[in-house]
Amino acid sequence: MSDHDELDGDSGTPIWAAFGDLMSVLLGAFVLILVGVVAMQLELSGRLDAETRQRQAAEQTLEQALAGPLAGGRVTLVDGRIGISGNVLFALNSDQLQPEGREVLRSLAGPLKGWLAQRQDILMVSGFTDDQPVHAHNRQFADNWELSAQRSLTVTRTLIAEGLPSSSVFAAAFGAEQPVSSNADAAGRARNRRVEIAPMPRPGVKEANDGGQAR
Repeated sequence: MSDHDELDGDSGTPIWAAFGDLMSVLLGAFVLILVGVVAMQLELSGRLDAETRQRQAAEQTLEQALAGPLAGGRVTLVDGRIGISGNVLFALNSDQLQPEGREVLRSLAGPLKGWLAQRQDILMVSGFTDDQPVHAHNRQFADNWELSAQRSLTVTRTLIAEGLPSSSVFAAAFGAEQPVSSNADAAGRARNRRVEIAPMPRPGVKEANDGGQAR
């Protein structure tokens, strides 16, 4: 064997050794990344489970608090959202409470006030309409957005007048958006004309809690 061949053979050994070291480093880095990803997934899963349990507990306590109004059949509770038919609260194209609607809100105000006193939530009162245009002769409202806004404000103000803290309830309007049924028939449109009351995290509370966990 020539001297040149010996040099080539000797020079190949450290190259393969370096390549092996590089692969070991890459494998170690991959394992560390994988461990980090798994740990993050476990943490996120744990947080999700905890939030799910908290939400279920909150819904259960809300259902217990509203046992009376729910038993009357004029109020529903689905996924933590209190639903009231628009036909119960208002006449068609009106934002003036009907006597039955005022009675329903009065039955809700007491239990909701007690429930809020034990929590850090606030209540969003949302107004919804069907997709039919506001009647041309009704000049009080420009469109369904305005009608739904005035209805949610009416319910909000009534709940405050019945004892809910004004800092714990606010109004929102969705018009004909987010229907729960088809607008193709009268029954579906009636279901879409509704007001919903939903608990929401109070602004700043969740961020403060998350910050405390991070520390």
